[in-house]
Amino acid sequence: MTSPRTTNLSLVDTDPAELAVDAIVIGVHSQTGEQGATSGLAGTLLLASGAESIAAAFDGKLTETLALLGATGGPGEVIKLATLGTVTAPLVTAVGLGPEPSGAAPAPETLRRAAGAAIRALAGAPRVALALPLPDDADASAELRAVAEGALLGGYRFAGYKTRPQPTRREPVAEVLIAVPDAGDAGAQAEVARAQAVAGAVRLSRDWVNTAPNELRPPSFADAVASAAREAGLGVEVLDEAALAAGGYGGIVAVGQGSEAPPRLVKLTYTPQGGGNGKRVALVGKGITFDTGGISIKPAQGMWEMKSDMAGAAAVGAAMLAIAALKPTVAVSAYLPMAENMPSGTSYRPGDVITMFNGKRVEVLNTDAEGRMILGDAMARACADGTDYLFETSTLTGGQVISLGKRMAGVMGTPQLCDRVKVAGDAVGEPAWPMPLPDDVRKGMESDVADISQVNAGMDRAGHMLQGGVFLREFVTDDVAWAHIDIAGPGYHSGEPTGYWTKGGTGVPVRTLVQLVEDVATNG
Repeated sequence: MTSPRTTNLSLVDTDPAELAVDAIVIGVHSQTGEQGATSGLAGTLLLASGAESIAAAFDGKLTETLALLGATGGPGEVIKLATLGTVTAPLVTAVGLGPEPSGAAPAPETLRRAAGAAIRALAGAPRVALALPLPDDADASAELRAVAEGALLGGYRFAGYKTRPQPTRREPVAEVLIAVPDAGDAGAQAEVARAQAVAGAVRLSRDWVNTAPNELRPPSFADAVASAAREAGLGVEVLDEAALAAGGYGGIVAVGQGSEAPPRLVKLTYTPQGGGNGKRVALVGKGITFDTGGISIKPAQGMWEMKSDMAGAAAVGAAMLAIAALKPTVAVSAYLPMAENMPSGTSYRPGDVITMFNGKRVEVLNTDAEGRMILGDAMARACADGTDYLFETSTLTGGQVISLGKRMAGVMGTPQLCDRVKVAGDAVGEPAWPMPLPDDVRKGMESDVADISQVNAGMDRAGHMLQGGVFLREFVTDDVAWAHIDIAGPGYHSGEPTGYWTKGGTGVPVRTLVQLVEDVATNG
Protein backbone atom coordinates (compact mmCIF):
# COMPACT_ATOMS: atom_id res chain seq x y z
CA MET A 1 0.00 0.00 0.00
CA THR A 2 1.16 3.55 -0.70
CA SER A 3 -0.13 7.00 0.13
CA PRO A 4 -2.83 7.96 -2.38
CA ARG A 5 -1.09 10.91 -3.98
CA THR A 6 1.71 13.41 -3.56
CA THR A 7 0.99 17.06 -2.90
CA ASN A 8 2.03 19.32 -5.79
CA LEU A 9 4.19 22.27 -4.69
CA SER A 10 4.98 25.56 -6.44
CA LEU A 11 5.96 29.18 -5.73
CA VAL A 12 3.93 32.33 -6.45
CA ASP A 13 4.63 36.04 -6.04
CA THR A 14 1.05 37.22 -6.65
CA ASP A 15 -0.70 39.27 -3.97
CA PRO A 16 -2.14 36.59 -1.59
CA ALA A 17 -5.48 38.43 -1.52
CA GLU A 18 -5.84 37.88 -5.25
CA LEU A 19 -4.84 34.21 -5.48
CA ALA A 20 -7.44 31.91 -7.04
CA VAL A 21 -7.20 29.15 -4.43
CA ASP A 22 -9.64 27.34 -2.15
CA ALA A 23 -7.95 28.61 1.00
CA ILE A 24 -5.24 31.07 1.96
CA VAL A 25 -3.15 30.32 5.07
CA ILE A 26 -1.74 33.14 7.18
CA GLY A 27 0.23 33.13 10.40
CA VAL A 28 -0.83 34.68 13.71
CA HIS A 29 1.25 35.28 16.82
CA SER A 30 0.09 35.25 20.41
CA GLN A 31 0.84 38.34 22.46
CA THR A 32 2.17 38.02 25.99
CA GLY A 33 3.02 40.40 28.79
CA GLU A 34 2.74 44.08 27.87
CA GLN A 35 2.05 43.12 24.25
CA GLY A 36 -1.22 41.48 25.22
CA ALA A 37 -2.32 44.14 27.67
CA THR A 38 -4.37 46.07 25.11
CA SER A 39 -8.09 45.97 25.52
CA GLY A 40 -10.38 43.60 23.65
CA LEU A 41 -9.93 40.14 22.19
CA ALA A 42 -7.90 41.46 19.24
CA GLY A 43 -5.18 42.44 21.69
CA THR A 44 -4.30 38.77 22.19
CA LEU A 45 -3.37 38.29 18.54
CA LEU A 46 -0.81 39.73 16.17
CA LEU A 47 -0.79 39.02 12.42
CA ALA A 48 2.46 37.63 11.08
CA SER A 49 4.14 39.21 8.08
CA GLY A 50 2.78 38.02 4.75
CA ALA A 51 -0.83 38.64 5.75
CA GLU A 52 -0.89 42.41 5.19
CA SER A 53 -3.09 42.42 2.08
CA ILE A 54 -5.48 39.91 3.67
CA ALA A 55 -5.79 42.11 6.76
CA ALA A 56 -6.42 45.20 4.61
CA ALA A 57 -9.30 43.44 2.86
CA PHE A 58 -10.97 42.92 6.25
CA ASP A 59 -10.72 46.65 7.09
CA GLY A 60 -8.52 45.99 10.11
CA LYS A 61 -11.00 43.63 11.76
CA LEU A 62 -9.28 40.33 10.93
CA THR A 63 -7.55 39.76 14.27
CA GLU A 64 -10.71 40.72 16.15
CA THR A 65 -12.78 38.26 14.13
CA LEU A 66 -10.24 35.46 14.56
CA ALA A 67 -10.12 36.10 18.30
CA LEU A 68 -13.91 35.87 18.47
CA LEU A 69 -13.58 32.45 16.81
CA GLY A 70 -11.23 31.36 19.58
CA ALA A 71 -7.83 32.00 18.03
CA THR A 72 -5.00 32.49 20.52
CA GLY A 73 -1.98 32.23 18.23
CA GLY A 74 -0.72 29.15 20.07
CA PRO A 75 1.73 27.03 18.05
CA GLY A 76 -0.07 24.76 15.59
CA GLU A 77 -3.56 26.08 16.34
CA VAL A 78 -5.71 26.28 13.19
CA ILE A 79 -8.75 28.59 12.85
CA LYS A 80 -10.83 28.85 9.65
CA LEU A 81 -12.76 31.92 8.58
CA ALA A 82 -15.10 32.32 5.59
CA THR A 83 -14.04 35.40 3.63
CA LEU A 84 -17.49 36.17 2.12
CA GLY A 85 -15.83 37.72 -0.92
CA THR A 86 -13.41 40.04 0.86
CA VAL A 87 -10.54 38.26 -0.91
CA THR A 88 -10.47 35.87 -3.85
CA ALA A 89 -10.08 32.74 -1.72
CA PRO A 90 -13.34 31.66 -0.03
CA LEU A 91 -11.49 30.66 3.14
CA VAL A 92 -8.80 32.25 5.29
CA THR A 93 -7.02 29.85 7.62
CA ALA A 94 -4.98 31.27 10.49
CA VAL A 95 -2.29 29.02 11.95
CA GLY A 96 -0.70 29.83 15.29
CA LEU A 97 3.03 30.60 15.41
CA GLY A 98 3.37 31.33 19.12
CA PRO A 99 4.87 34.60 20.43
CA GLU A 100 6.34 36.95 17.84
CA PRO A 101 10.13 36.52 17.61
CA SER A 102 12.15 39.69 18.16
CA GLY A 103 13.64 40.98 14.92
CA ALA A 104 13.41 37.74 12.95
CA ALA A 105 11.03 35.32 11.30
CA PRO A 106 9.78 32.35 13.36
CA ALA A 107 12.19 29.46 13.76
CA PRO A 108 12.19 27.03 10.81
CA GLU A 109 10.73 24.22 12.92
CA THR A 110 7.87 26.49 14.03
CA LEU A 111 7.10 27.20 10.38
CA ARG A 112 7.45 23.55 9.43
CA ARG A 113 4.95 22.45 12.07
CA ALA A 114 2.57 25.30 11.26
CA ALA A 115 2.54 24.52 7.54
CA GLY A 116 1.97 20.84 8.28
CA ALA A 117 -0.89 21.52 10.69
CA ALA A 118 -2.59 23.91 8.26
CA ILE A 119 -2.36 21.62 5.23
CA ARG A 120 -3.61 18.65 7.23
CA ALA A 121 -6.55 20.69 8.57
CA LEU A 122 -7.45 21.78 5.02
CA ALA A 123 -7.90 18.27 3.65
CA GLY A 124 -10.72 18.46 1.12
CA ALA A 125 -9.53 21.80 -0.28
CA PRO A 126 -7.87 20.98 -3.63
CA ARG A 127 -5.73 24.14 -3.91
CA VAL A 128 -4.20 26.02 -0.97
CA ALA A 129 -1.80 28.96 -0.73
CA LEU A 130 0.57 29.57 2.18
CA ALA A 131 1.31 33.22 3.01
CA LEU A 132 3.53 32.53 6.01
CA PRO A 133 6.30 34.85 7.24
CA LEU A 134 9.66 34.52 5.49
CA PRO A 135 12.69 36.77 6.09
CA ASP A 136 12.98 39.55 3.51
CA ASP A 137 16.30 41.03 4.63
CA ALA A 138 18.45 37.88 4.62
CA ASP A 139 18.73 34.43 3.12
CA ALA A 140 15.36 32.76 3.67
CA SER A 141 16.39 29.31 2.43
CA ALA A 142 16.01 27.56 5.81
CA GLU A 143 12.56 29.06 6.40
CA LEU A 144 11.34 28.38 2.86
CA ARG A 145 12.62 24.82 3.06
CA ALA A 146 10.79 24.36 6.35
CA VAL A 147 7.48 25.65 4.98
CA ALA A 148 7.77 23.45 1.88
CA GLU A 149 8.67 20.33 3.87
CA GLY A 150 5.92 20.97 6.41
CA ALA A 151 3.30 21.34 3.68
CA LEU A 152 4.38 18.15 1.91
CA LEU A 153 4.59 16.10 5.10
CA GLY A 154 1.44 17.52 6.65
CA GLY A 155 -0.44 16.49 3.53
CA TYR A 156 0.68 12.87 3.87
CA ARG A 157 -1.89 10.14 4.37
CA PHE A 158 -1.36 6.40 4.22
CA ALA A 159 -3.80 4.75 1.82
CA GLY A 160 -4.76 2.05 4.31
CA TYR A 161 -6.82 -1.07 3.76
CA LYS A 162 -10.47 -0.06 4.17
CA THR A 163 -12.82 -1.80 1.74
CA ARG A 164 -15.61 0.78 1.88
CA PRO A 165 -15.53 4.49 1.02
CA GLN A 166 -15.30 6.73 4.08
CA PRO A 167 -17.82 9.59 3.64
CA THR A 168 -16.10 11.77 6.24
CA ARG A 169 -12.59 11.14 4.93
CA ARG A 170 -11.53 14.12 2.83
CA GLU A 171 -8.84 13.94 0.20
CA PRO A 172 -5.48 15.52 1.08
CA VAL A 173 -4.67 18.91 -0.43
CA ALA A 174 -3.56 18.30 -4.01
CA GLU A 175 -1.73 21.56 -4.74
CA VAL A 176 0.11 23.98 -2.46
CA LEU A 177 1.31 27.43 -3.53
CA ILE A 178 3.89 29.20 -1.35
CA ALA A 179 3.88 32.99 -1.50
CA VAL A 180 7.42 34.41 -1.87
CA PRO A 181 8.82 37.79 -2.97
CA ASP A 182 10.17 36.39 -6.26
CA ALA A 183 8.80 33.09 -7.57
CA GLY A 184 11.45 32.99 -10.29
CA ASP A 185 14.41 33.18 -7.92
CA ALA A 186 16.77 30.28 -8.65
CA GLY A 187 17.62 29.74 -5.01
CA ALA A 188 13.97 29.55 -4.02
CA GLN A 189 13.24 27.13 -6.85
CA ALA A 190 16.16 24.96 -5.73
CA GLU A 191 14.77 24.84 -2.20
CA VAL A 192 11.40 23.66 -3.49
CA ALA A 193 13.06 20.95 -5.59
CA ARG A 194 15.10 19.82 -2.59
CA ALA A 195 12.04 19.79 -0.35
CA GLN A 196 10.16 17.65 -2.85
CA ALA A 197 13.00 15.12 -3.03
CA VAL A 198 13.50 14.90 0.72
CA ALA A 199 9.82 14.99 1.70
CA GLY A 200 9.09 12.39 -0.98
CA ALA A 201 11.66 10.14 0.68
CA VAL A 202 10.10 10.73 4.10
CA ARG A 203 6.66 9.89 2.74
CA LEU A 204 7.94 6.64 1.23
CA SER A 205 9.62 5.76 4.52
CA ARG A 206 6.28 6.34 6.27
CA ASP A 207 4.52 4.13 3.73
CA TRP A 208 6.92 1.26 4.41
CA VAL A 209 6.53 1.59 8.18
CA ASN A 210 2.74 1.81 7.96
CA THR A 211 2.37 -1.22 5.70
CA ALA A 212 0.80 -4.24 7.43
CA PRO A 213 3.53 -6.68 8.54
CA ASN A 214 1.97 -9.60 6.67
CA GLU A 215 2.52 -7.59 3.47
CA LEU A 216 6.06 -6.42 4.25
CA ARG A 217 8.15 -9.38 5.32
CA PRO A 218 11.90 -9.44 4.69
CA PRO A 219 11.83 -10.74 1.08
CA SER A 220 9.09 -8.34 -0.03
CA PHE A 221 10.67 -5.42 1.87
CA ALA A 222 13.99 -6.15 0.17
CA ASP A 223 12.27 -6.29 -3.22
CA ALA A 224 10.51 -2.96 -2.61
CA VAL A 225 13.72 -1.19 -1.57
CA ALA A 226 15.74 -2.73 -4.40
CA SER A 227 13.14 -1.79 -7.01
CA ALA A 228 12.95 1.84 -5.85
CA ALA A 229 16.75 2.06 -5.65
CA ARG A 230 17.31 0.69 -9.15
CA GLU A 231 14.77 3.16 -10.52
CA ALA A 232 16.72 5.96 -8.81
CA GLY A 233 19.97 4.82 -10.41
CA LEU A 234 21.58 3.37 -7.29
CA GLY A 235 23.73 0.26 -7.20
CA VAL A 236 21.88 -2.67 -5.61
CA GLU A 237 23.08 -5.91 -4.01
CA VAL A 238 20.66 -8.28 -2.24
CA LEU A 239 21.91 -11.23 -0.17
CA ASP A 240 19.36 -14.00 0.42
CA GLU A 241 19.44 -16.54 3.24
CA ALA A 242 21.89 -18.82 1.43
CA ALA A 243 24.29 -15.98 0.68
CA LEU A 244 24.02 -14.72 4.25
CA ALA A 245 24.87 -18.13 5.66
CA ALA A 246 27.77 -18.59 3.24
CA GLY A 247 29.05 -15.09 3.99
CA GLY A 248 29.19 -15.56 7.74
CA TYR A 249 26.40 -13.18 8.73
CA GLY A 250 25.62 -15.14 11.88
CA GLY A 251 23.56 -12.45 13.58
CA ILE A 252 21.18 -11.90 10.67
CA VAL A 253 20.81 -15.63 10.05
CA ALA A 254 20.16 -16.38 13.75
CA VAL A 255 17.43 -13.78 14.15
CA GLY A 256 15.78 -14.67 10.85
CA GLN A 257 15.83 -18.46 11.24
CA GLY A 258 12.67 -18.53 13.38
CA SER A 259 10.50 -17.22 10.55
CA GLU A 260 9.30 -18.90 7.38
CA ALA A 261 10.06 -15.58 5.65
CA PRO A 262 13.87 -15.71 5.37
CA PRO A 263 16.19 -12.77 6.11
CA ARG A 264 17.88 -10.44 3.66
CA LEU A 265 20.70 -7.91 3.53
CA VAL A 266 20.28 -5.11 1.00
CA LYS A 267 23.25 -2.93 0.05
CA LEU A 268 22.66 0.29 -1.89
CA THR A 269 25.46 2.34 -3.43
CA TYR A 270 25.59 5.96 -4.55
CA THR A 271 28.70 7.00 -6.51
CA PRO A 272 29.14 10.73 -7.12
CA GLN A 273 30.17 12.00 -10.52
CA GLY A 274 33.89 12.57 -10.77
CA GLY A 275 34.60 10.59 -7.63
CA GLY A 276 33.37 13.23 -5.19
CA ASN A 277 35.44 14.70 -2.39
CA GLY A 278 37.15 11.45 -1.48
CA LYS A 279 35.12 10.82 1.66
CA ARG A 280 32.91 7.77 2.17
CA VAL A 281 29.75 7.52 4.23
CA ALA A 282 28.00 4.33 5.32
CA LEU A 283 24.37 4.30 6.45
CA VAL A 284 22.97 1.29 8.33
CA GLY A 285 19.32 0.77 9.33
CA LYS A 286 17.58 -1.92 11.36
CA GLY A 287 14.97 -3.81 9.36
CA ILE A 288 13.05 -6.10 11.73
CA THR A 289 9.79 -6.29 9.79
CA PHE A 290 8.00 -7.63 12.86
CA ASP A 291 9.31 -8.25 16.35
CA THR A 292 7.53 -10.71 18.61
CA GLY A 293 10.61 -10.92 20.82
CA GLY A 294 11.19 -14.48 19.64
CA ILE A 295 11.54 -17.06 22.43
CA SER A 296 11.83 -14.13 24.89
CA ILE A 297 8.38 -13.11 23.73
CA LYS A 298 7.00 -9.62 24.27
CA PRO A 299 3.77 -8.83 26.16
CA ALA A 300 0.73 -8.82 23.88
CA GLN A 301 -0.27 -5.24 24.72
CA GLY A 302 0.97 -2.91 22.02
CA MET A 303 2.78 -5.62 20.07
CA TRP A 304 0.97 -4.53 16.91
CA GLU A 305 3.24 -1.49 16.80
CA MET A 306 6.21 -3.80 16.29
CA LYS A 307 5.51 -3.57 12.56
CA SER A 308 7.50 -0.34 12.95
CA ASP A 309 10.67 -2.13 14.07
CA MET A 310 12.01 -1.70 10.54
CA ALA A 311 11.76 2.12 10.68
CA GLY A 312 15.55 2.45 10.68
CA ALA A 313 15.91 0.47 7.45
CA ALA A 314 12.97 2.34 5.94
CA ALA A 315 14.65 5.66 6.76
CA VAL A 316 18.02 4.59 5.37
CA GLY A 317 16.54 3.17 2.17
CA ALA A 318 14.41 6.26 1.61
CA ALA A 319 17.29 8.61 2.43
CA MET A 320 19.33 6.95 -0.30
CA LEU A 321 16.63 7.82 -2.84
CA ALA A 322 16.83 11.47 -1.77
CA ILE A 323 20.63 11.32 -1.99
CA ALA A 324 20.39 9.92 -5.52
CA ALA A 325 18.20 12.88 -6.47
CA LEU A 326 20.29 15.56 -4.72
CA LYS A 327 23.65 14.20 -5.98
CA PRO A 328 26.01 15.25 -3.17
CA THR A 329 29.77 15.05 -3.83
CA VAL A 330 30.42 12.17 -1.44
CA ALA A 331 30.22 8.40 -1.88
CA VAL A 332 27.45 6.77 0.16
CA SER A 333 26.70 3.11 0.79
CA ALA A 334 23.70 1.82 2.73
CA TYR A 335 23.24 -1.51 4.48
CA LEU A 336 19.73 -2.70 5.36
CA PRO A 337 19.66 -6.00 7.32
CA MET A 338 16.14 -7.43 7.33
CA ALA A 339 14.64 -10.23 9.40
CA GLU A 340 11.41 -11.22 11.12
CA ASN A 341 11.86 -12.17 14.81
CA MET A 342 9.44 -15.03 15.41
CA PRO A 343 9.13 -17.87 17.96
CA SER A 344 9.24 -21.33 16.44
CA GLY A 345 11.06 -24.62 16.60
CA THR A 346 13.86 -23.11 14.54
CA SER A 347 14.24 -19.86 16.51
CA TYR A 348 17.52 -18.89 18.06
CA ARG A 349 17.53 -19.32 21.84
CA PRO A 350 18.84 -17.71 25.03
CA GLY A 351 22.15 -19.45 25.64
CA ASP A 352 23.06 -19.75 21.96
CA VAL A 353 26.52 -18.56 20.90
CA ILE A 354 26.50 -16.81 17.52
CA THR A 355 29.55 -16.10 15.35
CA MET A 356 29.14 -12.65 13.79
CA PHE A 357 30.41 -11.34 10.45
CA ASN A 358 33.57 -9.90 12.01
CA GLY A 359 34.31 -13.19 13.79
CA LYS A 360 33.27 -12.14 17.27
CA ARG A 361 31.20 -14.63 19.20
CA VAL A 362 28.11 -13.43 21.04
CA GLU A 363 26.30 -15.19 23.86
CA VAL A 364 22.56 -14.68 23.45
CA LEU A 365 20.77 -13.87 26.72
CA ASN A 366 17.57 -12.36 25.35
CA THR A 367 16.19 -13.05 21.88
CA ASP A 368 14.27 -9.76 22.09
CA ALA A 369 17.61 -7.95 21.83
CA GLU A 370 17.64 -9.00 18.18
CA GLY A 371 18.18 -5.62 16.55
CA ARG A 372 21.77 -5.36 17.73
CA MET A 373 22.46 -8.82 16.30
CA ILE A 374 21.50 -7.95 12.74
CA LEU A 375 23.03 -4.48 13.01
CA GLY A 376 26.35 -5.86 14.26
CA ASP A 377 26.71 -7.91 11.06
CA ALA A 378 25.72 -4.98 8.82
CA MET A 379 28.03 -2.52 10.58
CA ALA A 380 30.93 -4.96 10.40
CA ARG A 381 30.28 -5.41 6.66
CA ALA A 382 30.23 -1.61 6.18
CA CYS A 383 33.61 -1.32 7.90
CA ALA A 384 35.01 -4.22 5.88
CA ASP A 385 33.93 -2.52 2.65
CA GLY A 386 35.65 0.68 3.79
CA THR A 387 34.15 3.92 5.05
CA ASP A 388 35.16 7.10 6.86
CA TYR A 389 31.86 7.73 8.65
CA LEU A 390 29.19 5.28 9.73
CA PHE A 391 25.71 6.43 10.72
CA GLU A 392 23.40 3.70 12.01
CA THR A 393 19.76 4.19 13.02
CA SER A 394 17.31 1.84 14.65
CA THR A 395 14.28 1.49 16.87
CA LEU A 396 16.65 -0.30 19.20
CA THR A 397 15.59 0.08 22.84
CA GLY A 398 12.62 0.99 24.98
CA GLY A 399 15.24 2.64 27.17
CA GLN A 400 15.50 5.46 24.63
CA VAL A 401 11.85 6.35 25.18
CA ILE A 402 12.22 6.17 28.96
CA SER A 403 15.30 8.40 28.90
CA LEU A 404 14.45 10.93 26.21
CA GLY A 405 10.78 10.63 25.36
CA LYS A 406 8.97 10.25 22.06
CA ARG A 407 10.47 13.15 20.12
CA MET A 408 14.17 13.12 21.02
CA ALA A 409 16.49 10.43 19.63
CA GLY A 410 19.50 9.19 21.55
CA VAL A 411 22.89 9.22 19.83
CA MET A 412 26.01 7.31 20.89
CA GLY A 413 29.40 6.71 19.34
CA THR A 414 32.39 8.85 18.41
CA PRO A 415 31.85 12.09 20.38
CA GLN A 416 32.65 14.45 17.50
CA LEU A 417 30.31 12.61 15.16
CA CYS A 418 27.55 12.53 17.79
CA ASP A 419 27.87 16.31 17.99
CA ARG A 420 27.45 16.53 14.21
CA VAL A 421 24.31 14.40 14.45
CA LYS A 422 22.91 16.73 17.10
CA VAL A 423 23.62 19.81 14.98
CA ALA A 424 22.05 18.19 11.90
CA GLY A 425 19.01 17.02 13.85
CA ASP A 426 18.46 20.47 15.35
CA ALA A 427 18.69 22.02 11.88
CA VAL A 428 15.97 19.80 10.39
CA GLY A 429 13.66 19.45 13.38
CA GLU A 430 14.68 15.89 14.31
CA PRO A 431 16.45 16.47 17.65
CA ALA A 432 18.95 13.99 19.07
CA TRP A 433 20.84 14.03 22.34
CA PRO A 434 24.36 12.55 22.81
CA MET A 435 24.57 9.80 25.44
CA PRO A 436 27.63 8.12 27.00
CA LEU A 437 29.03 4.62 26.56
CA PRO A 438 30.21 3.86 30.13
CA ASP A 439 32.94 1.33 30.80
CA ASP A 440 30.93 -0.28 33.61
CA VAL A 441 28.15 -1.14 31.15
CA ARG A 442 30.65 -2.95 28.92
CA LYS A 443 32.24 -4.73 31.90
CA GLY A 444 28.88 -6.26 32.77
CA MET A 445 28.61 -7.67 29.22
CA GLU A 446 31.62 -9.95 29.62
CA SER A 447 30.58 -13.54 28.88
CA ASP A 448 31.89 -16.71 30.48
CA VAL A 449 31.70 -18.57 27.18
CA ALA A 450 31.92 -15.99 24.37
CA ASP A 451 33.54 -12.67 23.49
CA ILE A 452 30.56 -10.60 24.65
CA SER A 453 27.06 -11.06 25.98
CA GLN A 454 24.18 -9.56 24.08
CA VAL A 455 22.97 -7.59 27.13
CA ASN A 456 24.23 -6.65 30.60
CA ALA A 457 22.38 -9.21 32.72
CA GLY A 458 23.41 -7.54 35.96
CA MET A 459 21.83 -4.23 34.95
CA ASP A 460 18.65 -5.80 33.59
CA ARG A 461 16.91 -2.85 31.85
CA ALA A 462 18.92 -0.17 33.65
CA GLY A 463 20.86 1.83 31.08
CA HIS A 464 19.18 -0.25 28.39
CA MET A 465 19.82 2.31 25.64
CA LEU A 466 23.49 2.48 26.62
CA GLN A 467 23.79 -1.31 26.54
CA GLY A 468 22.69 -1.26 22.91
CA GLY A 469 25.29 1.35 21.99
CA VAL A 470 28.06 -0.45 23.89
CA PHE A 471 27.27 -3.69 22.06
CA LEU A 472 27.25 -2.07 18.62
CA ARG A 473 30.64 -0.45 19.28
CA GLU A 474 32.15 -3.96 19.10
CA PHE A 475 31.42 -4.08 15.37
CA VAL A 476 33.03 -0.81 14.32
CA THR A 477 36.74 -0.73 13.51
CA ASP A 478 38.98 1.82 15.24
CA ASP A 479 39.58 3.81 12.05
CA VAL A 480 35.87 4.57 11.46
CA ALA A 481 33.98 7.44 13.13
CA TRP A 482 30.49 6.22 13.96
CA ALA A 483 27.18 7.24 15.46
CA HIS A 484 24.25 5.09 16.57
CA ILE A 485 20.90 6.93 16.46
CA ASP A 486 18.21 5.25 18.58
CA ILE A 487 14.77 6.28 17.27
CA ALA A 488 12.57 3.94 19.32
CA GLY A 489 10.45 6.94 20.30
CA PRO A 490 10.47 9.35 17.34
CA GLY A 491 10.38 6.63 14.67
CA TYR A 492 6.67 5.95 15.23
CA HIS A 493 3.90 8.26 16.45
CA SER A 494 1.01 6.48 18.13
CA GLY A 495 -0.86 9.60 19.26
CA GLU A 496 -3.08 12.08 17.47
CA PRO A 497 -1.65 13.98 14.47
CA THR A 498 0.45 16.99 15.42
CA GLY A 499 2.32 19.47 13.27
CA TYR A 500 3.57 17.60 10.21
CA TRP A 501 3.45 14.22 11.99
CA THR A 502 0.49 12.00 11.23
CA LYS A 503 -0.33 8.89 13.20
CA GLY A 504 2.03 6.02 12.40
CA GLY A 505 5.47 6.13 10.83
CA THR A 506 7.18 9.54 11.04
CA GLY A 507 10.07 9.09 8.61
CA VAL A 508 12.59 10.06 11.30
CA PRO A 509 15.55 10.34 10.72
CA VAL A 510 15.49 10.58 6.90
CA ARG A 511 16.06 14.35 6.94
CA THR A 512 18.88 14.08 9.48
CA LEU A 513 20.69 11.47 7.39
CA VAL A 514 20.39 13.58 4.24
CA GLN A 515 21.63 16.63 6.15
CA LEU A 516 24.62 14.67 7.47
CA VAL A 517 25.55 13.41 4.02
CA GLU A 518 25.37 16.94 2.63
CA ASP A 519 27.47 18.17 5.56
CA VAL A 520 30.17 15.59 4.82
CA ALA A 521 30.03 16.52 1.13
CA THR A 522 30.60 20.18 2.00
CA ASN A 523 32.92 19.97 5.00
CA GLY A 524 34.50 16.54 4.81
